[in-house]
Amino acid sequence: MFGFLPSIGTWEIIAVLAVVLIIFGPGKLPDVGKSLGKTIKEFRNATKEPIEEVEDIVKEAAKKTEK
Repeated sequence: MFGFLPSIGTWEIIAVLAVVLIIFGPGKLPDVGKSLGKTIKEFRNATKEPIEEVEDIVKEAAKKTEK
C-alpha cells in the first residue's frame, strides 16, 4: 500500500487510526493532523536546503573549470 511501509496492511492502518481517534478524540484530531502536516513540510524543506546548496557549489565549480 505505502512504499515506505510495505509490511503494513489495510487492517493495521485502520487499527492505528482507531487508537489515535480514541487517544486524541474527535475534537483534537484536526489539530493533530495539521501539526503533523506542518512537521512533515518543515522536514522536507530542511532536507531540501542542503541539497540545493551542494548543487550551487557544484555549478560554480563547473563554471570555474570551464574557463
